Parts: sequence; structure tokens; C-alpha cells
Amino acid sequence: MAELQSSRLPELPEAAYYISNFITAEQEALILEEVSKLPGGRWKVLTHRRLLSLPSQLTGTARDTLIDAALPRFLAKPILDQLKELEVFKDSPHSAPNHCLVNEYQPGQGIMPHEDGPAYHPITATVSLGSHTVLDIYRKNEEGEREVTPSWRILQEPRSLLITTGRMYGDTLHGIAEAQVDENLGPETIVNWNLLTDKDAFESGTAKRETRVSLTYRDVLKVAKVGNAMKFMNKKW
Repeated sequence: MAELQSSRLPELPEAAYYISNFITAEQEALILEEVSKLPGGRWKVLTHRRLLSLPSQLTGTARDTLIDAALPRFLAKPILDQLKELEVFKDSPHSAPNHCLVNEYQPGQGIMPHEDGPAYHPITATVSLGSHTVLDIYRKNEEGEREVTPSWRILQEPRSLLITTGRMYGDTLHGIAEAQVDENLGPETIVNWNLLTDKDAFESGTAKRETRVSLTYRDVLKVAKVGNAMKFMNKKW
């Protein structure tokens, strides 16, 4: 990922990368339109957000196996091509993402600090659509417990790409606070401040959230062909 070095966040454990305006406003609008057409019954509705696992949910006893299928076209074009150009997943088992988790957050919604887990190769690529958010990054101790307050904060603009890998993937937890408005924004508190495209939108130190859709691309390690997959499946949708 040599081409990404100018986008690396050096304050964070190795390594995280932030690219503003990874896709265009027109591409963002087209993807959001396609997301809005997805059947409501496919979404998993949680207390603080709703999510959709594509091309399918992970199956098997450990929920770590993906049924072999292509991602929907609107999630593949142009994002997968651009990730390939950056060689983000060049060394992952399938040399490309094979799974996308779509999360929709309304203002005031968030997600508890968590890890992405062992089902995936340790690289994530997240594209933000519709609104900004602030991602809180927590250290964890040798017992795996997280610190009380985050050590770092990343401001993810609409249309941006955030990549995490290595120690950043394995040695930290990440979450989004439940807030209508993000506060205390500035160069001293936001680790990617210098890489933001629209600093003017956040110079007041506060920013109101709108509805945000995140697309998190990963490479699931275990993939089952359709003909051999039924024994892994607990439910079909």
C-alpha cells in the first residue's frame, strides 16, 4: 500500500489511512439510492442502528463462513476498482473484499466499542455516505479490556475512505458515541484534521449529524460454495 503513505495517520498504531472524497457526490447519491431500494425485511434492526450483510450473512456454528456470491453491482462499482488500484487487499486471501456490511445510523445513534473479529482478514475499508461521524479509538490492555475514554478520534467525512490494518485492526477497539451533535472538533482532538477536505464545516468545533450509511468492506477468510453450503446455513433469506 505504498501509494497510501501520504494518507496514513501517524499518530495511530500502525496502520490507518484516511482518504477524503474517495468517491464523487454523484456516486454517493447513486449508491444511497440503491440502498434505499433494498427490501426492509432484509435489514437487521437493532436498538441503535440497522444493518445489512451482503452478499449474505455469515453462517456456520461460529458465524464465520461466507456463502460464495458476488457483491451487488452498486457496492462493487466503482469502489472495488478503486480499492484494487490502491492495492488495499492485494495480500488478503482472496485479493479483494468479498463482503460488505451496510450500517445505517440516524442522528443520535452509534455503536459500542468493539473489534471486528477473527472471521476476517485484518483489513477493513469503510466508505461513509450521507453524513460525517466521529470514530472513537480505544486502546486495550493485555486482558483485552478497553480504556475508559478514547485515545484518538477520527472524523469521517461523507464520501471518505478509512482503512485499518495491522496493529490498528488487532490492538484497538472502535466505536461511535450516541450523539446528535459532535463536539470538541479541532486539530488537537481529531487525528486526521490535516487530511480533511472541508475543514470550514467543522471549524466551529461542533457539527450536527445527519443520517449516515457506512459501507465496510472486508475479506471473509472462510468461503463455502453454494453446493456445499447448506450444512452451514442456519436460516435462509
